[in-house]
Parts: sequence; C-alpha cells; structure tokens
Amino acid sequence: MGGATFLVNPDQPDAFTISVAGRNLWALECLRDNGETGCTPIDHPAPRWSAYVHRLREMGLVIETMTETHGGPFPGHHARYVLHSTFRNIERENER
Repeated sequence: MGGATFLVNPDQPDAFTISVAGRNLWALECLRDNGETGCTPIDHPAPRWSAYVHRLREMGLVIETMTETHGGPFPGHHARYVLHSTFRNIERENER
C-alpha cells in the first residue's frame, strides 16, 4: 500500500508536513471523509483504531475522542474519533 504526504494547517504560519501510509492513511481518510460525524470502530471496523489515532496524534494532528455507550447483546462503550486538523494532499506515492 502506498503513502501520501500532507501539509497540515496549510493556511497557518505553523504549517508542517506529514507522511502517512498503510492503515494510518486509511484511518486519516476515514476521519476526513466523515467530518464532524467522526468515526467509530463500530461504523468503520478495524482492529486497532486507538493505535491509528495515537500515531496520527504523534504526527501532530488534532483528533478528539468522545466516549459513547451502546446497547445490544454486548452493551458497553466505544470511542468516536473526530478530526479537527485541516490538511491538503501534497503528493500521493505509488498511486494506482
């Protein structure tokens, strides 16, 4: 799987670049595509959402975590992740 390079905070003096690949890129694209609604592991199944979000935060992205409860046969709680950073795709590597 290829990667992509993004300019984060493109309209700010503190803009910076990040390179994202693999599942981290998938998670970032899901977060971007879902806007203010955000993403949950229930709506966008993946084995390690918390790890993807952690890595994206380490890169400097601002991602909010909200805890929500759910019912059903296995009631409990889950996270909803909402991306607050803005970014622009600079380059996509290995595009097919």
